[in-house]
Amino acid sequence: MNTNKKTLLQLSFMAVMIMGLVYACNKDDLNNKSNRTSTVNFYLTDAPCDYDNVFIDVQALELHTDSNGWQAITPFNSGIYDLLELSNGLDTFLASEEIAGDSITQIRLILGSQNSVVVDSMSYDLKVPSGSQSGLKLNLHMALEADKSYTVWLDFDACKSIVKTGNGKYILKPVIRAYSELTNGQLTGYVMPLNADATVHAIENGDTFSAIPDTTGYWLIGGLNGTYDVLFEAGDTSSLNDETVSGVVVPLGTTIDMDTITLQ
Repeated sequence: MNTNKKTLLQLSFMAVMIMGLVYACNKDDLNNKSNRTSTVNFYLTDAPCDYDNVFIDVQALELHTDSNGWQAITPFNSGIYDLLELSNGLDTFLASEEIAGDSITQIRLILGSQNSVVVDSMSYDLKVPSGSQSGLKLNLHMALEADKSYTVWLDFDACKSIVKTGNGKYILKPVIRAYSELTNGQLTGYVMPLNADATVHAIENGDTFSAIPDTTGYWLIGGLNGTYDVLFEAGDTSSLNDETVSGVVVPLGTTIDMDTITLQ
């Protein structure tokens, strides 16, 4: 074999080896990408209401990703939660899930039958409408990046969710928002005096989000993004006047502190 043919064969062999190495590296990269996941932590919180207690029987949580469809989240902290203990920025941990899909499109919250409301120290069963126990679907369009951690809140609006019937019974028609830290703009502050018995409302284009200040006057409304008129509404038994602050801008992922509002 002459030198030119030998050299050509050596170059061909080296080219095949290099192509094999490139293929193996690309295959490893694809495998690594397919195996990489995101961590999503789920919490339950509440938009408060003027009841003694609102007990909700939370049994399971499922999520839908564009890559894998519906999947159950396990383990899950099922149980009966008093929503009124989870207002003004307080929440409780439900579950954490490693997700291989690249975006979440929906969440399904499954409730049990042990739901009740306590009004003036009297407990009433909360009937869940037919079909709700099979899962309450919540839209959440959330793109995920591999190897990152995210937080999602399920904001259960106690006031909007409870309906009193004409015969004195109560029905649970759940109104729940799902939002993440990426879409969690917040309004916060204090309302004085404490005997104002105030309620705070953030209003935008007909949508209203509310908070009842705690015993120190502190309040917080989360899951906001936009421009709001913030109404500080004095209680029915108070002789104080309501006050509105208009045009409060809440960008995504920020907390706007409105300081202390004193009703006159």
